[in-house]
Amino acid sequence: MPSEPLNDNPAPERPPSFDLTTHPWIRVLRPNGTEDELSLREVFHQAPDLVRLVGDLSTQEFALFRLLLAILHDAVDGPRDADDWCELWEADALPCERIDDYLDRHRERFDLLHPETPFFQVAGLHTDKGEHSSLDRIVADVPNGNRFFTMRAHGARRLGFAEAARWLVHAHAFDTSGIKSGAVGDHRVKGGKGYPQGVAWAGNLGGVMVQAADLRESLLLNLMASEYDQIRADEADAPAWRHDPPGPGPLKPVEAAYRPHGVRDLYTWQSRRVRLHFDTDGVYGVLLAYGDRLTPHEHRHRQEPMTGWRRSQAQEKKHKMPLVYMPREHDPARSAWRGLASLITDRVQGSSSDFLRPRLLDWVDWLVTEGFLQDKDKRVRARLVGALYGTQQSVVDEVVDDDVTMALVLLDDRCEGLRQQAVNAVDDAHKAVEILGVLAQDLARAAGNEPAPRRDAARDRGYGQLDGHYRRWLASLDSDTDPDRARERWQHTLRDQIRRIGDELADTAGPAAWEGRVVKTGSGELWLSTPQARSRFRRELARLLPATEPAATN
Repeated sequence: MPSEPLNDNPAPERPPSFDLTTHPWIRVLRPNGTEDELSLREVFHQAPDLVRLVGDLSTQEFALFRLLLAILHDAVDGPRDADDWCELWEADALPCERIDDYLDRHRERFDLLHPETPFFQVAGLHTDKGEHSSLDRIVADVPNGNRFFTMRAHGARRLGFAEAARWLVHAHAFDTSGIKSGAVGDHRVKGGKGYPQGVAWAGNLGGVMVQAADLRESLLLNLMASEYDQIRADEADAPAWRHDPPGPGPLKPVEAAYRPHGVRDLYTWQSRRVRLHFDTDGVYGVLLAYGDRLTPHEHRHRQEPMTGWRRSQAQEKKHKMPLVYMPREHDPARSAWRGLASLITDRVQGSSSDFLRPRLLDWVDWLVTEGFLQDKDKRVRARLVGALYGTQQSVVDEVVDDDVTMALVLLDDRCEGLRQQAVNAVDDAHKAVEILGVLAQDLARAAGNEPAPRRDAARDRGYGQLDGHYRRWLASLDSDTDPDRARERWQHTLRDQIRRIGDELADTAGPAAWEGRVVKTGSGELWLSTPQARSRFRRELARLLPATEPAATN
């Protein structure tokens, strides 16, 4: 019997692949303090045993967290309502079988190197000259031209596929503005360049997410039901990988008018057009161009739940619209607890402008108030993350990362007394620090020095001293706490800390301040010296915070 002929034709080479559903690429923190890298499947399966995600920057963690939320929303097709949400919350694990089936169905769209539908990229994206840029374009810890304050002193020359995937997700969320590469096929390109169109969507936000004891709980607390009427969504809501792959240009106007359809669309919004350049060893270059622009003033407060909002009369006048809310960005000089009112209430006391707290916190408030979250003493962290941009938004100047730990009872509408006292305690701190600033100002004037720098330094010192004390006091509040006695406890601590700093400022003011001098005031001239300044300080502090014995805990 003749033998089978040998096949001299070698099998065709398989195209390169990096499947994000099975390859480790997302960094996580375990309860023992160690870090690990996991695939998408592993993250969902191990979520109950993970503390949180870990990003190369906190903004990257925020972007990756939103990616996981989009997957979870789409895998469960909801949750539709509070009952669906409760079923997920009461289980011991995430619905991993449904998530695995979902990732199997969309596996090709999660391949970072796919020749036709690469994850979060545009296949065949190119410029007239066929060039690409260095990876510094997407690696946010290498600001252009400022390499001295980074671990990448020579720039990001090459990245492994896992790290490249993380920065790719980050670019769609937080990329800077400025001139970018002009992709062939994009009608907005002029002279081979893409001209500034603003930062990527999440870069506009003062990002807020709720974190709990483990990643499973954190994901579920941020997983808003479709029928929750504070956030608008429609049946077409879907993440980027369930839309047709984008071309080099923006969405057509007829499609852009209706999108984003909901949070799944928004969390994976394609703010940029990107193509990674790679070889078998990793990624060595990138083409980064403008994608789909979102403007904050177009009623985005009904779509984006993970930021606070402020009413903007300037934008109302500019766009001739009756009511415009803009994202409320974080102030890096202001600790999160100092803005507690904007997290747990809808209005800031004493402000003429209207503020909306993050709709995400409204959602958690509703879960607590309606009894779906029954452990009101459960501690959660309101995590604040955001990017601040400089030089016409072309560079990232600073990344904000702060949090406030509190019991869920502070989000319960039925416990308004405790919530109000927590806000009043912050107001106490503001007033006490202001009194401290006046003391520093008076001591400087008594010595013949410029008062403003001394006043500002004293205020900064006061807030810094109070930071840990207030956070511990807030975290101690629970459903058994007597609101009035808790406030007394805080006022005792506040008076003690501010008076201690004030006495030190007076004791170290120097001989010139002790001797004093005549200074001009709005009501005439007066003699000002250390004794007079100290006396005024103690009098005002006593008026604000009358001396009492510290109240017992609870």
